[in-house]
Amino acid sequence: MTQFTLGWEEWLALPGLGLPAIRAKVDTGARTSALHAFAIEPFGSADKPMVRFAIHPDPQEPGLEIICSAPLKDRREVTSSNGETELRFVIETEVSMGTRSWPIEITLTDRGSMAYRMLLGRSALLDDMVVSPSHRLQQPELDFDAYHGIPRHKQHRRALRLAVLTREPDNYSTRKLIEAAEHRGHTMEVIDTSRCYMNIRAVGGEVHYDGRRLPHYDAVIPRIGASITSYGTAVVRQFESMGTYCLACSEGITVSRDKLHAHQVLARHRIGMPTTAFARSPKDSGNLVDLVGGAPLVLKLLESSQGKGVVLAETPKAAESVISAFQGLKADFLVQSFVKEAAGEDIRCLVVGGKVVATMRRRGKPDDFRSNLHQGGTAEPVRISKTEREVAIKAARAMKLDVAGVDLLRGADGPKVLEVNSSPGLEGIEKVSGKDISGLIIEHIEAKVAPKPARAKSRGKRSAG
Repeated sequence: MTQFTLGWEEWLALPGLGLPAIRAKVDTGARTSALHAFAIEPFGSADKPMVRFAIHPDPQEPGLEIICSAPLKDRREVTSSNGETELRFVIETEVSMGTRSWPIEITLTDRGSMAYRMLLGRSALLDDMVVSPSHRLQQPELDFDAYHGIPRHKQHRRALRLAVLTREPDNYSTRKLIEAAEHRGHTMEVIDTSRCYMNIRAVGGEVHYDGRRLPHYDAVIPRIGASITSYGTAVVRQFESMGTYCLACSEGITVSRDKLHAHQVLARHRIGMPTTAFARSPKDSGNLVDLVGGAPLVLKLLESSQGKGVVLAETPKAAESVISAFQGLKADFLVQSFVKEAAGEDIRCLVVGGKVVATMRRRGKPDDFRSNLHQGGTAEPVRISKTEREVAIKAARAMKLDVAGVDLLRGADGPKVLEVNSSPGLEGIEKVSGKDISGLIIEHIEAKVAPKPARAKSRGKRSAG
């Protein structure tokens, strides 16, 4: 049998952890293999435990940080060469060296002060392997440049720790997102937004929940109801300040929920929308009606959702009555021109990562101009034009939303944006389009949190000495 010779120092790869190059010390005096790791956090369910950790693979480049995750195999006490005993997490993963690949157990520990980020112990060596203690680099050398400029399609896909912020854990959208995440090997925790509380400080801010500090999530999916927008966005801002990727950013949620602010943003980006007017004083009611071209017109409460608080006034007198009623309630509202040619229909465009991934046409009930499905409307598949697609993408980008439901009207002079939803429901559009939108959202999250180290400057291989 041909022997596989190793020196006391070798380069190896841990492809299952997304580590293409590690310089390791081969030490037959140590039984257990060890890998440098910090920010170690277990996660996952009792039957599928996982562990997440970070590593600086190159001792000379502390800015290069890779996040890894792996199934958790065990937790055991390990005694180091200096006699100290430490309780360590244990994982099993594949190691590649030269032409060989084989599974090994690795313990996780902070080796930040060590010259070698990994120690390869004797339990990791196969029967045909021989260590030559007086030689080094008996197998092909690698280089830390392997971490730089990795094409996105070749990036390692690891298990992610995700959370969804919602007060409706059993609704369709939440269930589908959890299923999609778990199908792709990730874990998703459901967090009741209203029960989060925050420790706000300059360094090391925290979010707490149920009496415990929440861990670091790879990404958070906010699905915050309109009734707690202010508090919900504060929670999202806290996650953002901690460096967590949030599928809907706090600014995007805040702007999209305020109809006046949203239309001002759309107007600033020259995105078509129904003519819109806003005033505070009752003395300006008549002028508001004139600004939008007279009746029929639509009146909307600024914080309305799902078609609630939206009224069609078909005559000037009806418009004055509704305006007077809203003002009597001290409610802020918009007045908009009525797009007659839309004929009670609108188009919902689902935008994910700058692409329209699904569309549907919604029709209101025969006696209702609102097309919302929550108001009894119906939906069907629809093909949209290039212009409509571009407008939907532009509107989502203007709101700084990676995922958005953009509602369009087909006006005589082109598409007009009615609304941009920061947490669109998935049930209607998934069933109508037949597309796995929840899966596309998880794929988008994977791409956003994938490691993107800066491209290294041209350099030769560094001496391992």
